[in-house]
Amino acid sequence: MRSNLARGCVLIIGLVLAGAGLLAQAQQAPFQPTVGQAGKDVIWVPTPQTLVDKMLDIAKLTPQDVLMDLGSGDGRTVITAAKRGARAMGIEYEPDMVALSQRNAAAEKLGDKATFVKADLFQTDLSQATVITMFLLPQINLDLRPKLLDLKPGTRIVSNTFTMGEWQEDEKATVTGDCGAWCTALLWIVPAKVQGTWRASQGEFVLAQTFQMVSGTARSGAASTPITGGRLRGDQISFSVGPAQYAGRVTGNVIEGTVATGATRSEWRAMR
Repeated sequence: MRSNLARGCVLIIGLVLAGAGLLAQAQQAPFQPTVGQAGKDVIWVPTPQTLVDKMLDIAKLTPQDVLMDLGSGDGRTVITAAKRGARAMGIEYEPDMVALSQRNAAAEKLGDKATFVKADLFQTDLSQATVITMFLLPQINLDLRPKLLDLKPGTRIVSNTFTMGEWQEDEKATVTGDCGAWCTALLWIVPAKVQGTWRASQGEFVLAQTFQMVSGTARSGAASTPITGGRLRGDQISFSVGPAQYAGRVTGNVIEGTVATGATRSEWRAMR
């Protein structure tokens, strides 16, 4: 009887120790994300590497750029940007994903080129970014849109697949081959704010603006001519008034550039 009891106790102790060992191993195992796992604002679905490359290509990323990836997940976009020489930061709310990203970046020996912070993307200061990348949902894009439009003109915004509502993209590119899903990159360039009345030696330009599209009228004395083909690309503006083609750079409340009519070209300057 005592022998059976002793063997039973040994068996129970063995099972307890084995269970504790398995639990310790599970606790020590590094976190690995699963596709579709829940996050604060979106579920996690990784951007295919081929599209990451295309997103950075369409943004024309350079080593002089500062990239911020909103909802950076496992860090692949930040790491790819850092490998291209840019300074890159991932904004991620889930702490396990932040830790995973940091491990992935450390394995690539990228130093301070690739950093990750646990933060709410709606509460994060984005003003230092020259390029912003994201793979969020349409409504989140819309919620972020006012904040993005307040960034410095010329800041490039690149989204995986999802749009900005009626703010039409400036460029669009799709990758094929081994990209099975989520294979479209959309680029927006933050436009300068030009709505209002601008006074120049040529007269007045009354500009109306819808994102990067510009319309309005040019007034000279009693004459009024529609402005056509108006468009902004960052701080660069272009439009036509009859046969005259205007191009210039917007700096706050000043536009300076050239106006061409046929073979004749001259400088122009307008102030608001």
